Amino acid sequence: MSDDPAHPGLQHDVRLSERAKRAQAIHRLLVSKNIIGPDEVAEVIERVRTRTPADGATVVARAWTDPAFKTRLVEDARSAVLELGYRLSHDAGLAVVENTARIHHLVVCTLCSCYPTALLGPPPDWYKSFAYRQRAVVEPRAVMREFGLVLDEGIPVRVVDSTADLRYLVLPRRPIGTAGFSETELAELVTRDSMIGVGEARAPA
Repeated sequence: MSDDPAHPGLQHDVRLSERAKRAQAIHRLLVSKNIIGPDEVAEVIERVRTRTPADGATVVARAWTDPAFKTRLVEDARSAVLELGYRLSHDAGLAVVENTARIHHLVVCTLCSCYPTALLGPPPDWYKSFAYRQRAVVEPRAVMREFGLVLDEGIPVRVVDSTADLRYLVLPRRPIGTAGFSETELAELVTRDSMIGVGEARAPA
């Protein structure tokens, strides 16, 4: 914090890490070679920040209420989400995997933090952590238990690995007791964690 009472929000200069300096140097080089515009990176970051898990929840709620849309979503996710106005900002493919009473999917990116940001917003810190990236593959049930999700041992768990070429989104199971719910009401039950697979959609109050 600042010790200047006239400027309480002022902070002293922070020394940049070597990684940050390298990123700035790469950005300057790309701009100087006209590969990207001077504000292009900032615009993309701002666009990502406007996305939230509520966007993905809208997609899930439509799939729960519209069987034809659900079929299209599972078969060609990129085209299906475009129907709802969501244009993916990356060139990677999008695959939607459905959790059912017979199988449960858990998403991880073992190499870095590939994530469907156009539908879920920026990934949470734990998703990017080495611990999650390693343990999700080795002991997925233990990881899910730490998030409060305990699955029946008879339900197999399939871990899917997002990459730079393909991102995954989980279509969680529709909660019991939601017959007659509108899409808006259903979307409120869908959580970010349920679309990653470490949790389930919330039960209705």
